Formats: sequence, structure tokens, C-alpha cells
Amino acid sequence: MVAHLGDRPPTYAAEPIALPAADPAGLTALTPDTVLEGAQYGGYTLRAASVRGDSARFRGEARRDFLLTARFGTGPDALVLVVLAGGDRAAPGAAEAAAEVCRSVAAAVGRSQERLSQDIRDGRREALRSGLQRLTDRGYGQLRARAAELGLPEDGYTAGLRGVLLPVDPGCRTRVCFGAGAGGLFRLRDGHWRDLEEPAPAPQAPQAPQAPQIPPAGPTGFRFRFRASVARPGDTLLLCSGGLADPMREEEPLSAELAARWADAPPPGLAAFLADTQLRLKGYADDRTAAAVWEA
Repeated sequence: MVAHLGDRPPTYAAEPIALPAADPAGLTALTPDTVLEGAQYGGYTLRAASVRGDSARFRGEARRDFLLTARFGTGPDALVLVVLAGGDRAAPGAAEAAAEVCRSVAAAVGRSQERLSQDIRDGRREALRSGLQRLTDRGYGQLRARAAELGLPEDGYTAGLRGVLLPVDPGCRTRVCFGAGAGGLFRLRDGHWRDLEEPAPAPQAPQAPQAPQIPPAGPTGFRFRFRASVARPGDTLLLCSGGLADPMREEEPLSAELAARWADAPPPGLAAFLADTQLRLKGYADDRTAAAVWEA
């Protein structure tokens, strides 16, 4: 069993130490240390987890990341949505902002489920991009209004957001990802990871201009990110908050270990997926939230 990656063990213990302080009048606001979710539809398997970081576990601080998974609609037109968000652990309203932006965007997606489902089926990528950017901007607008009510600066009440829309219809293999702020989107194909938020390499020969997948920053103050693509059998798509995206980009041992565990293997169960997302590295003690989609 791998205790940690790298030459030195992390500073904090591997298991929770202290519980966050509780208010007897606000027990509904308590946040569990860990959340797990999973599903299987058509040709894909979904796993999702949100875990309190080692630092928060040691200091008795609540998890600031937030994870929401929902199915909207019924039958083949239904959509599965996963949205996750993570805020700056130094910001006092990070946990509330992460939860608020996830719930706001999810509710908007749910109200627009029929149109989004049809756009996905018809391959209307520009309609999807503009529609999801509008919903995302609206969610961040609510965060800015709430920050003003609380007397906080905008960057003191915000969170990075990532989401994925997955059709239930097994005949539709289009996967739609979007988000803003800190976080990441990665794809494991043929045993190799690709950071899907890195700019594409310049073409070697002149090509017809294409609409950018990462348009300029909008009212969110963040650059809106969008990607719609057709999944291949054997692909694994991973979206995550900054607490996992940073070491995925900066620490090769982590990406290599996850590739070794997930390539050419069945999707892990919930407990195994949780263990995978908690692979520990010195210097990375933030909350980690991740959702992964395995294509049959």
C-alpha cells in the first residue's frame, strides 16, 4: 500500500485529527469530512469524492470544497450533472461560496435540462458554450452580490468551479465540461494524461479559424472554460478542484501513479476511488474534490 508519494512524508497525519467547532443553533450547516458518490449509465461509470485536506483535518477546520451530483429528467433525454467547487482556504467565506455557486449553477442547469439535452444530441457546441457561460456568469454574479451584503471583497467570497454534463442515453457519447477559476480537467487515454485546459499546440499547416474553447473572461472575473468532445472507449475524464489539479500538474509521481492504477483497468469502487484521490504528497494539504468518468 502506498503511504505517500515523493521522498519525504507529508507534514500532517493521514487521518482526521480534530473536528470543526459546532454551533448548537446551526447544526444543519455541519459539513462531513468526506463525501462519496457514484453512478453508471450506458457506456460510462462515474465516481466522485470530496475530502477535507490534511491541514484542515489537523486544525479542526471544515471542508471548504463542495461537490454536487444530480440527474435531471427521465429516460434517454436525462442528463447527469457533476459540479464541484473549491475556494481559497484563507478566505472566511470559501465554504459558503463554493456551495452557493454549485447549487446556483446546478439549479440553472436543471431548469434548462431539455434544451441542453437537445443541444448535446444535435452537436450545437456554440449554443452549449454560450448557454453554460451565461449560467456560470449568473452564478458568480450572485456570489458578488452576497459578498457585498457581507462587506467582503469579491475575491473573499468566491470559488473555482468545474462541471460536466453526461447524457444518460448510451447512444450519445458527447461529454460537456465547463468551469471558471482554479481547478482542472484532464483526460487519460492510452495510458497518458493530457491537461485539457492547456492551450492546444499551434498547427503545422494553415487551417480554417475555429471558435476558441476558452473565451475571454466575462463578468465572473475568471476565464470561462468550455470543452465538448466525443469520448472514446477506454478514456477516463477527470475534473477536480485546485487541491488536486495543482499536484496533477506539478508532481509527475501523482499523475503517473493514477495512470498506472486507472489505465487498462475496470473503474474502481467508491472506496478505491477515495483512496486514489487521497494519494499524499508533501506540500499539498488542501481539500481535494474530484469526479472521474470511465468510458466502457
